[in-house]
Amino acid sequence: MAGDRPEGGEVPLLYSEGNVAARVALEREVRGWSTTELAERVTRAGVKMNQTAVWRIENGTPRRRINLDEALAFTRVFELPLEELMSPPLEGLDIASRRLVQEAVEAFYETRDARDRLHHAVVAIADHIKAHPHSSRAIHEQCLRLMGDERDARTLSNDIADGGHY
Repeated sequence: MAGDRPEGGEVPLLYSEGNVAARVALEREVRGWSTTELAERVTRAGVKMNQTAVWRIENGTPRRRINLDEALAFTRVFELPLEELMSPPLEGLDIASRRLVQEAVEAFYETRDARDRLHHAVVAIADHIKAHPHSSRAIHEQCLRLMGDERDARTLSNDIADGGHY
């Protein structure tokens, strides 16, 4: 439909190098990284890149092209799927909002990983107590010593007695 086309008759591409360049700039800014820091991270991810290349991708006229290896390195560095990196940034989501969401996502994954680690540790202690029932009291006392808070130590001891944290 002619009415669906922007002025000039061009149909915007859903996935384009321009989108990737805009996303690279946005993702870098959200994380508070300089172009030098991003270039170093991309290089550590396995694709040699310097600060000038990052600047030319984000700001060059003409814009520096991005090869597939570089795009994949950006996905690793930003921890984004390739499709997300290629998609246009969401409208209405400014840098401050992106930073808040990024912080929440990172905290979510850190918390999930910590819960998983706690669960595995509690299961291991519960298994140890099953194999060595005489150690139960000393283990619970050690929890209290290390935690210092009786209520928290009791919670951990109850998790151990239940055989897991979840």
